[in-house]
Amino acid sequence: MIDVASTSETLFRPEDDASGAKNETLEDYTLRYAPHSFRRWGPMTVAITALGGIAYLADFSIGASIAISYGTANAILAILFAAALIFITGLPVAYYAARYNIDLDLITRGAGFGYYGSVLTAIIFASFTFIFFALEGSIMAQGLLVGLGIPLWLGYLIATMIVLPLVIYGMKALSKLQLWTTPFWLVLMAAPVIYLVSAKPQVVGDWLQYTGTQGYGGVSLAAVMLGAGVVLALMGQIGEQIDYLRFMPAKTADNRRQWWTAVLAAGPGWVVLGAIKQMIGALLAFYLLSKVAGSAATEPVRQFVSIFSDMVPMWLALALSVVLVVISQIKINVTNAYSGSLAWTNAFTRITRHYPGRVVFVVVNVSIALALMEGDMFAVLNNILGFYSNCAIAWVVVVATDIVINKYMLGISPKLPEFRRGMLYPINPVGTVSFILAAGLAIAAYFGVLGAFLSSYPPLIAVAVGVVCPPILAIATRGRFYLRKSEDGVNAPRFTEDGTPSSAIYACTACNADFERPDVLYSAHHNGVVCSLCRAVEPLGAS
Repeated sequence: MIDVASTSETLFRPEDDASGAKNETLEDYTLRYAPHSFRRWGPMTVAITALGGIAYLADFSIGASIAISYGTANAILAILFAAALIFITGLPVAYYAARYNIDLDLITRGAGFGYYGSVLTAIIFASFTFIFFALEGSIMAQGLLVGLGIPLWLGYLIATMIVLPLVIYGMKALSKLQLWTTPFWLVLMAAPVIYLVSAKPQVVGDWLQYTGTQGYGGVSLAAVMLGAGVVLALMGQIGEQIDYLRFMPAKTADNRRQWWTAVLAAGPGWVVLGAIKQMIGALLAFYLLSKVAGSAATEPVRQFVSIFSDMVPMWLALALSVVLVVISQIKINVTNAYSGSLAWTNAFTRITRHYPGRVVFVVVNVSIALALMEGDMFAVLNNILGFYSNCAIAWVVVVATDIVINKYMLGISPKLPEFRRGMLYPINPVGTVSFILAAGLAIAAYFGVLGAFLSSYPPLIAVAVGVVCPPILAIATRGRFYLRKSEDGVNAPRFTEDGTPSSAIYACTACNADFERPDVLYSAHHNGVVCSLCRAVEPLGAS
């Protein structure tokens, strides 16, 4: 594994946008292609690191809340429908990220949105990270309250502060954290569930017959779609998976099988474990309903305390539950804070043409999350996720559609990625308009504007519009808004004949650091080859 402490790149600050070397440990190639020289992790190391980030306990709360509301049968169908959709849309996006070593924001720029059009989706992704940071922080605070008697307000603060030292140091620290903690997490999560199913099998049968509190009785398509709308808020998770997958090594004949296994498992495959956790959460909530009020049954810490207390003395049950909650919260919230800092930095740099550094936005992201926690967002979980899912679905479906249909099937969208300023139009109507229509119509349906019948089906509306619009708009515009120009002024290809990114090195005339070919282009402003970040912070109108 590479010692990232020895890898450096130039950071850009408002007061000096072309100088000031900083440690790449802090930056992790925030706004650019992840070069071959930095990607020294093996496929399975990257995959395990990425999968470590899905140890969150929010799945238990989500599964519990929709099962209590709509019944077990509707909840299971909602979870399976959402999981299938998340897998299908996540696969092409994950492949594209691992193949070309760029994050989802950079993919979005060239997949129909344009250089500035993707600022909107960057902010939406940043919102995903602080919403789920707040949700996981709330769960940890509940654990500290139940297990140690720490008041919620202080628990929220502890949940926030404990993450900061870890997330600052990027991929190297996160890979070690996820590898070391995953075995403990798996044992603590699985043991009580195995005990409940084996010691009290009648609970499973009773759970399958549970009809919920909303009066749907049996299976209802409306209830399934309402439940799926909550689960589909997790569609944005593919962005966090990609923040790790972009560090995949190049696919070769020797590592082909391992490479594909890692991409499938750590890309769209995360949703398999997610769906299992949601169903477990529904089961544990049902078991807990006989002991506590309905709202408390959705709290993961109370779910696990209830089962652990049947297995071991109460003091040990409390201790094990607190350890599980703390490990889970740290594993996911370092990812939430890390990915959020990347998203905010991407948006801020393009809007202002200044680069303050990723660490600044680590603090911004966790501060917003802390405010949400103190505002008790956990109490309105379903409403927040149901609304947000419309934006997440629209974004990911539009990008996936552009990759699969417009790039590979129709050949209208350029197959090879482009993300550099000057090479893209500011706004591409193909993705931007498609996203606005898909999200706008789904949100209108969610609030009942489109009638009572469609108010149950916002996810289907977002998916349908997100799939249909991009190819129609790409054909209508003849693909002219994808690339502003076809040549970047450097007399060498960015990719080899098989599409592998070139590892040729170029010195940036602005910051004097070395960068690989996919990340550089000619700048008239600097009268030479510059890196994509130096190009991003050039004055408005520079070419």
